[in-house]
Amino acid sequence: MRYKVAREAEPQFTLLLIATLLSIGLWVASWFIPFVGWVFYPLQLFATFIHEGGHALATVLTGNAVQSLTVSPDGSGAVWSQGSGWFSQLLISSAGYVGTTAFGAGLLAWIRFGYSSRTALYVSAALIGVLTVVFGILAPVTNLFSTVTFGGLVFTIFSGVVIAAVLALTAKYADLKWANFALAFLAVQTLLNAVFSLIDLFFIATLTSGHSDAANMAAATGLPGIVWVLIWMAVSILLISVGLRIYAVGKDRSGDSLFEN
Repeated sequence: MRYKVAREAEPQFTLLLIATLLSIGLWVASWFIPFVGWVFYPLQLFATFIHEGGHALATVLTGNAVQSLTVSPDGSGAVWSQGSGWFSQLLISSAGYVGTTAFGAGLLAWIRFGYSSRTALYVSAALIGVLTVVFGILAPVTNLFSTVTFGGLVFTIFSGVVIAAVLALTAKYADLKWANFALAFLAVQTLLNAVFSLIDLFFIATLTSGHSDAANMAAATGLPGIVWVLIWMAVSILLISVGLRIYAVGKDRSGDSLFEN
């Protein structure tokens, strides 16, 4: 059976294509006009929150404690946690990159099936708000600020509040077509940030011995960090492929679309 874009998915596919082309265009423009890169900055911080939130969630699900979650002005982030055992470390270290890709792919699927963009934006805002309050504020306070700096704490709270507010205000006040585009653009940017972060990690693991999730896994399992980078890349590519297939493609069965109204 051959595959084609499902007829009812064409509007969503067009929206995704526009968001992708705009992302690429702005990215290329940022090479020549530096301030254009600031358009991506809040979205980079959003992806960092999702990445670190994946670590935090995996920590809690494996029965361990999160001491703090911080996001830095350079777009990096950190989760301090108390883990136990290599399996917990496997899940916690993997949850950042894989979780970010899964979140972006989930947004693609959400749009594909025609669910409310406003709801997705509200949920995204609530997620950033919960991460900020629970792990960015309460966890450091409970642990007597032992794993955070004052500057890191302030920036995490400020950026979390601003991002959550912008997402919620967009969901509430934006015209529906702009809310739909905002969600598509957010999905594309989340996936692009996940891919670029893995590429950066590849070079970090290959050329340096610096601290990273891959280095944590190497220490926990004995396998080289580059092996874990390649595994996370493969899983991320699979998730993106599944997300795109769900988003836009149906099986062609004698001219009938797999997805019917």
